[in-house]
Amino acid sequence: MAKEIERKFLVRNDGWRSAAETKSVLKQGYIASMDDRSVRVRVLDNTTARLTIKIGRSTMTREEFEYDIPVADAQQLLDDAIGIVIEKTRYRVPHEGYMWEVDVFAGQHRGLVIAEVEMRSESDKPALPAWLGREVTGDFRYSNQALATEFERDRHALSNTA
Repeated sequence: MAKEIERKFLVRNDGWRSAAETKSVLKQGYIASMDDRSVRVRVLDNTTARLTIKIGRSTMTREEFEYDIPVADAQQLLDDAIGIVIEKTRYRVPHEGYMWEVDVFAGQHRGLVIAEVEMRSESDKPALPAWLGREVTGDFRYSNQALATEFERDRHALSNTA
């Protein structure tokens, strides 16, 4: 059983860009969404696709199960997604022993930039880069699930300001 343990922050500035090692273009949508669980489909660089099931309400930790699926199947599932399909470019940025993922949103969430760091345990204390802004760990409004499925209701309540 896999666990996802992460912290999430808004991004203050572009100071991370010079350290970015890789970038990928993602499209993702939700085919099921409940308060404590979701089923997500994601297409990465139009070449690979994954189906992800997440269960749990903890602030930092949830169960996570991921499976490779054919890109054509993923595209069909995205056509039937709940709400909107999220479009973003993900950059991987190393910082003091941790790999940060910086998501620069496009489409209907253009202007939003969020950084996440995955940890081995909730007690990990990754050094926080200077380019981070306000922590939004546990703020459901900034979860990809909410950004996709509750867009129409909450879009004016979100702040892109770190």
